[in-house]
Amino acid sequence: MSLHTRTKRLTVPQLVAMKGQQKIVSLTAYTSWMARLMDPVVDFILVGDSTNMVGLGRSSTLDMSLEETIVFTRAVVSSTQLACVIADMPFGSYQESPQQAYRNCAQVMARTGCDAVKLEGGAVFAETVEFLVKRGIPVMAHVGLMPQYVNTMGGFKAQGMNEAGAMNLEADARAHIEAGAFSLLLEGVAEGVARRISDFSPVPTIGIGASPACDGQVLVTEDMLGLGGDHVPRFVKQYTDVGAQIREACEAFADEVRAGTFPELRHCYGIN
Repeated sequence: MSLHTRTKRLTVPQLVAMKGQQKIVSLTAYTSWMARLMDPVVDFILVGDSTNMVGLGRSSTLDMSLEETIVFTRAVVSSTQLACVIADMPFGSYQESPQQAYRNCAQVMARTGCDAVKLEGGAVFAETVEFLVKRGIPVMAHVGLMPQYVNTMGGFKAQGMNEAGAMNLEADARAHIEAGAFSLLLEGVAEGVARRISDFSPVPTIGIGASPACDGQVLVTEDMLGLGGDHVPRFVKQYTDVGAQIREACEAFADEVRAGTFPELRHCYGIN
């Protein structure tokens, strides 16, 4: 197991300095207990809008609210001491204008204590990224497969699979770098394209279904633990099946209760 020796929370500048020095490790979390478990192991925790699906049981990320983002991010920050914490800004909270983005991002950071925010979008949002960075809000830019764009992309499809798509992705990445993004999250990006972006990017690239050449990797924790449901993305390695263990424990408890042999019940009623 990889455990860090640091004694304080990793900062955004320290995360940026890891580019070319060591691989960056990240997982998602939205509960205090999960955050505490991964805190000594990961470099940053992403409070993703994937929470809307894996945590709240909804069909997409689109209807996660700003208030829900604040509640879950606050839980993660208050339960950790070492990992950098990045909040995923929900759909509709930053797309209208740089001013709207600033109001909502500032509220998230002030109310949660998180270290940075993540925004989905291509070069069209470079102006927003620059506006935020100049006002003290660190931004991780998310390009490639963007779940908040599922309706315009026609589903969860890999990006950069042809020359035109690859050129667009590289242009998006360059625009965000020039705007001041401290990192790029590359999701569902063709391996060669993600590799090229990682090579020319002066800031860390974080892959999720992209390339091992990225400067780091992130996964939705539930997917790798067997808690993500029936659909597991092809790029996910399931390290264990916690879901099966939970079901077995629930069944064992139910059997004991129904048989009247559950120890605590026997003790409470004075049964030897």
